[in-house]
Amino acid sequence: MPPARNRTAAASIAVLALILTDCGNAGSSESSDVGIKATDKPTFTVGGRMQKLADAGKITIGVKFDQPGVGFKGATDKMPVGFDPEIAKILAASLGIAPEKIAWKETISDNREPFLENGEVDLVVASYSITDERRKVVGQAGPYYTTGQQLLVRSDSKIDSLADVKGKEVCSVTGSTSLNQIEAKGAKPRGFDTFSECVDQVLNGTVDAMTTDGALLLGYAAQHKGQLKVVVKPFSDERWGVGYSRKHPEMCQWITDTLTKAEKDGTWKKAFETTLGKSGVQTPTPPAPDACLAS
Repeated sequence: MPPARNRTAAASIAVLALILTDCGNAGSSESSDVGIKATDKPTFTVGGRMQKLADAGKITIGVKFDQPGVGFKGATDKMPVGFDPEIAKILAASLGIAPEKIAWKETISDNREPFLENGEVDLVVASYSITDERRKVVGQAGPYYTTGQQLLVRSDSKIDSLADVKGKEVCSVTGSTSLNQIEAKGAKPRGFDTFSECVDQVLNGTVDAMTTDGALLLGYAAQHKGQLKVVVKPFSDERWGVGYSRKHPEMCQWITDTLTKAEKDGTWKKAFETTLGKSGVQTPTPPAPDACLAS
């Protein structure tokens, strides 16, 4: 497997190619469904969480609604589109649940843990970086994708290196790992509820830059071509995982096995190519999932 840096670079190239070929539709809600079919009559351990969801025939999954290419849902759209929703569909399908039976719940960075702890969602697939701190509160299986943190600035900005953010106001979403990491670089962190709010603050000059995973920033740069640009090389290793409640530790191995199968049978590749990799550029090698720890 290529090192994380190479995987990140490959993913960024794929997204950039998408922007160059389809920049006019960066926020489009055009369907990215790869034709995932629900498993017929799946079986799981009796009494386990997966069996209960399979028997119910429905599942609630938290995703982002404001991240082009990753998780996006327009006001009139029936369901969100993007790489994360496709991963969510793969997981639901293994339970015998078709995409139309998924209840999608908008999940911002700051409420991912509360939603899982309170049972408002069964899973969170929302550009959810795996961290030791989060794993003390909720379960996180994966990673299913690796990217890296970068900066989004106005096209006329003088910021072109990490050294330039010292003393500058840099925004991201409240509850994200990005704020802590940019503060460590000497910036003044500003938190907002959603990424779209943060983008607006950069556009109107209220803050100097925005920071989060590069794959997300390129989508916003495409939406505002000529006004925003992505700068600096990735300065973190963000490993996106699937969130679940620690009340149901058995879900970890199911998620891991389902992701591994999707990577082997090409479903993961199709999910990537129809979302972040629409241009047809070679997809990155999927990262190896972490081993599930005994609870």
